[in-house]
Amino acid sequence: MEHSHPHHSDTAQRIRIAFFLNLAFTVFEVVGGLFTNSLAILSDALHDLGDSFSLGLSWYMEKRSAQGSDERYSYGYRRFSLLAALVNTVVLIVGSLFILSEAIPRLFNPEHSNAQGMALLAVVGIAVNGIAALRMRGSQTLNAQVVAWHLMEDVLGWIAVLIVSIVLLFRDIHILDPLLSILITSYVLFNVLRNLRKTVALFMQAVPETIDLNAVELALLAIPHVKSTHHTHIWSLDGEHHVLTTHLVVDADASKDELLHVKSDVTTLAQNLNFEHTTIELEYEDENCAMKPG
Repeated sequence: MEHSHPHHSDTAQRIRIAFFLNLAFTVFEVVGGLFTNSLAILSDALHDLGDSFSLGLSWYMEKRSAQGSDERYSYGYRRFSLLAALVNTVVLIVGSLFILSEAIPRLFNPEHSNAQGMALLAVVGIAVNGIAALRMRGSQTLNAQVVAWHLMEDVLGWIAVLIVSIVLLFRDIHILDPLLSILITSYVLFNVLRNLRKTVALFMQAVPETIDLNAVELALLAIPHVKSTHHTHIWSLDGEHHVLTTHLVVDADASKDELLHVKSDVTTLAQNLNFEHTTIELEYEDENCAMKPG
């Protein structure tokens, strides 16, 4: 059993817009960071450059993941989106570690920053990243969620830059610039590592966090004529589209009509839980199954 999601192409379009907005702003940010001599801005420019690469990869992978099944990938290309989320996470971890290695020494040797230029860049940064983040609202794939989270982090980071630049307009406390860089990067790194754990879990075919395996089994057992279940597995293609496989044991004397009702009830359950693929094997109570637990 399979059903499609027409909003998939819309997700790719949203990522495409976010990619071009981010790339244009990255160039603007590098120039502005050099002009203001702000390590926080240059650090964020490096972060945004990694984001631009990530967004470009996410856009390509999201488009590719819409491709249907073939002889090579019988489930289709959904997990290409998940692969993009994994690659993006690794890129951000490497970039964050590099930024920390540059920012920490500046704590002991802070340099002068142009507060007016920082404030201007911060306003533009909040606007550009805010628009891109709003465009990602409603997307459910893990790839899209990673993109949305990165963009929202950028918005928060630029808000912090704006606050610091305002402080620098009145007080000459230039250690705030590298300190801000370290705080933003540490916050990004913490959440990236949390996303990495989630991504790896999906690659290892863990049950999605939004699905309760025991609740699904209880719902299956509640279907009339179902006596027991075994070999039930739930995993996700990309964080949004899930797969369910299970064996259902039915009454030994269940009729064809009763079996059709069981299948219909399972179909309804699968649709309500948004399963992309569902494979159900029906077995009679007195039937031998090699996969049935002893």
